[in-house]
Amino acid sequence: MQGEDPFDQGAGSILRQPKAVWATAGASVVAFMGIGLVDPILPSIAKGLEATPSQVSLLFTSYFLITAVAMLVTGFVSSRIGGRKTLLTGLALVVVFAALSGTSSSVAELVGFRAGWGLGNALFVSTALAVIVGAAAGGSSAAILLYESALGLGMACGPLLGALLGDASWRYPFFGTAALMAIGFICITAFLKEQPTPARKTSLLDPIKALGHGGLASVATSAFFYNYAFFTILAFTPFVLNMTPYKSGAVFFAWGLLLAIFSVLGAPRLQKRFGSLKVLGASLVLLAVDLVILGYGNHTTAIVCTIVSGAFIGMNNTVYTELALGVSDAPRPVASAGYNFVRWFAAAAAPYLAPKIEEWSNIHIPFVVAAIAAAVGAVVVWIRRTALTHEAAELEPKHAGEDGVTVFAN
Repeated sequence: MQGEDPFDQGAGSILRQPKAVWATAGASVVAFMGIGLVDPILPSIAKGLEATPSQVSLLFTSYFLITAVAMLVTGFVSSRIGGRKTLLTGLALVVVFAALSGTSSSVAELVGFRAGWGLGNALFVSTALAVIVGAAAGGSSAAILLYESALGLGMACGPLLGALLGDASWRYPFFGTAALMAIGFICITAFLKEQPTPARKTSLLDPIKALGHGGLASVATSAFFYNYAFFTILAFTPFVLNMTPYKSGAVFFAWGLLLAIFSVLGAPRLQKRFGSLKVLGASLVLLAVDLVILGYGNHTTAIVCTIVSGAFIGMNNTVYTELALGVSDAPRPVASAGYNFVRWFAAAAAPYLAPKIEEWSNIHIPFVVAAIAAAVGAVVVWIRRTALTHEAAELEPKHAGEDGVTVFAN
């Protein structure tokens, strides 16, 4: 329930979880590290493979495009072979393709291997959330915060690992990720028991059908525009900052720390006080403002705004996840797959379009476009607030009406 302290040391604490949950969460950290891993070494990859920024940005595009499409497959697979086997299959694919990425001799090869990596990551990440929610003590609220903690920690450590290993060679971070995911594979094998397969098998079209629910479709649409802004920052900003791997890694490490802090600590407290939809709408508007300042500020301002954006992204991630999992009556894995199918397309588009927009205009306009996308996400939340009322009622704080009856805040 919203408003409970997830860090309370009772039975429902986020800190008191079975070994299987910690093993899955730990592997999730490494999986999310793979997203931001290439951030500080993008300029180095471009230089090493004699590629342009728009070509190198395809590392994100291929990764997230495959991830988006694979979301339709994850439920189909996990409902037939079980969560444990699906996690291990995803981890195995990441180990193989991350290692192959480090052997690439051209951008085309690297882009192709990142696509295979995206398939493995999709199988793992979407199933990991369902496994954590199912196995965690303290209900879905604690489970979601634990998952978001893994996301934030992974996002913070990914650029740092990329910088530390990438300073010697841009190839080393890929080998490092493969080794860490292999450790995750061993931990899942050792601590996670086989998950029971659902009584009803999930079809490939179930996530698409789930999007027929107005609330889930609204969340997914808003998240689509938000993700465009999110991944403009993640994939395009390193070229704008044009820093050494160490300095760029430090910037995105600070960014990731804010993301983790505000997703786990900031979002729940603000939701308790103001309500989920107000927090989400305000955070999206502030992210849009931050992007405009980032685009038009000097180098120092761009660094500060990049780091600060982590706070807004952290809050958005938590609220969007809660909304997606609770707004419809679809099973959580199906709702998650449909939601992620829509939003990851924006994550695929932004890294490719941002440098292209710069080539067509100037360095400021990609951030203006991203700011508009974030603002559109806020507008969708406001316009479709009625469709989100059911989940808002579950998440927003209660107050006493004049007649003494407890009602939900709007």
